[in-house]
Amino acid sequence: MSRYRGPRLKIIRRLRALPGLTSKRPKSGNDPINRSSSGKISQYRIRLEEKQKLRFHYGLTERQLLKYVRIARKAKGSTGQVLLQLLEMRSDNIIFRSGMALTIPGARQLVNHRHLLVNDRVVDIPSYRCKPQDVITIRDQQRSRAIIKNNINLSQRDKMPNHLTLHSSQYKGLVNRIIDSKWINLKINELLVVEYYSRRA
Repeated sequence: MSRYRGPRLKIIRRLRALPGLTSKRPKSGNDPINRSSSGKISQYRIRLEEKQKLRFHYGLTERQLLKYVRIARKAKGSTGQVLLQLLEMRSDNIIFRSGMALTIPGARQLVNHRHLLVNDRVVDIPSYRCKPQDVITIRDQQRSRAIIKNNINLSQRDKMPNHLTLHSSQYKGLVNRIIDSKWINLKINELLVVEYYSRRA
């Protein structure tokens, strides 16, 4: 299954707020449907929707998400927490979290178009896994700096996650450490996602 490229608000109405997918919000008359009154919901459907939330938020294909679940299963610690950490340390998500991009699709486009450097090397793969002490900078081009400056000004970050540092005047970000689970702050039950893939991973 390929990456979703359709209307993003349609997904928001169905699955509720996914800040990585879009910064837009449905109009007040188009709030997400409350399914609790629409009859009994199967356990499979509950797990499927949690998986879809995770997939759409991070902009992954089905194959990519399954691959991350398999990696998380082999790692030490809670599979759900390791899965979220793997996704959060992707280069596109690091750029989104730092405020250099307004959404994860926007961050992915910046990476694909080679606007960003990691440790002074061009990285054009959104799935590149950042590590502690990685330094993210902007290519020394006027267009690249203008895009990032505009995004930082429009970004509505209340507080920078403690695993990142952004020097906006220098167009530079630093990965301090692996993200702490409390900063992920997604309304997603990652354990249900792991359960969904339990027979496949």
